Amino acid sequence: MGTGTFHECSTDSPDLTSYFSRCNSIKVDSGCWVLYEHPNYTGSQYILSPGEYPDHQHWMGFNDSIKSCRSIKNVYGKSWKIRFYDKQDFGGQAAECVEDCPSVYETFKFRELRSCVVMDGAWVLYEQPDYHGHQYFLERGEYPNYTDWGANSPAAGSFRMVTEL
Repeated sequence: MGTGTFHECSTDSPDLTSYFSRCNSIKVDSGCWVLYEHPNYTGSQYILSPGEYPDHQHWMGFNDSIKSCRSIKNVYGKSWKIRFYDKQDFGGQAAECVEDCPSVYETFKFRELRSCVVMDGAWVLYEQPDYHGHQYFLERGEYPNYTDWGANSPAAGSFRMVTEL
């Protein structure tokens, strides 16, 4: 990785603006992290596992703005399970999954996911197929509407389990 100013995070950080204005590279030593474009865990989300990310394209960033981050606590379990619905408030057609899904449409014939329940593990939902586009972190709990996971639209193309590998 390059040289220059750096900031090391070992705990959740709601505001990184006093440490740097732009984030040119990231190194994750351990654990999985959610990085956010804006302070207070808002804006575009990027889910990173251990490794080196030399520029924002490597973490699929839309720009070099990282203003808050938090560690993902529940990636060490042995099971993952998520249930999606095509209507908000857990209505309509439901689909359950326990593994990575590169294409929501090909697997479930859904183009949109409007609510979900995460029963086990942590997940990343992607706006586009094959793990591209906006990312949304989903941890155990209920999400009655797509806005509850930070999305501006119900578009969903793929999702994967968050693991440290």
